[in-house]
Amino acid sequence: MVARARANAEGREQTSLEHALFYEPEVSRRPARESALPVFRIELVRDNPADDHSQHTIRSPEEAARIFERYLKGADRENFVTMFLDTKSRVIGLNTVSIGTLDSALVHPREVFKPAILANASSVIVCHNHPSGDPQPSPEDRQVTARLAEAAKVLGIDLLDHVVVGCNGKHCSLKQLGVF
Repeated sequence: MVARARANAEGREQTSLEHALFYEPEVSRRPARESALPVFRIELVRDNPADDHSQHTIRSPEEAARIFERYLKGADRENFVTMFLDTKSRVIGLNTVSIGTLDSALVHPREVFKPAILANASSVIVCHNHPSGDPQPSPEDRQVTARLAEAAKVLGIDLLDHVVVGCNGKHCSLKQLGVF
């Protein structure tokens, strides 16, 4: 109370949220150091600048499947991958969302769309592999696709397809199956 009265008398009373978060206690008006609220910076980092897929324009599920098959070659567990596309359907890049087990991969819309937003993607195509070789989608694959389609609408990013790749060039498009 005495400190507050003294601060009022000196005209230094500061009760704003900004002050509470970014300045040290009454002792000093210097900007806070490590003890203040954390400040975050978000950065999208390109892992391999040599592999530039931007020359690829995707016009069909088959074209997307070929890129995903090359990317997932040799995967012994389910991998869920997102392909980012610009407004002209050119590939911006790929992101592995999840590496799962032999027959499942954990997928959440937040993890699918966060890197797409950072990459300024206009649309996405998602894909996962079936290590068994059979690209037919499971009921869970259909549920995940429906949930991702809902999230995409809210975010204003087009979900163009969900491709399931098997082996020997076999793949399945959930868009062509009418799942969404």
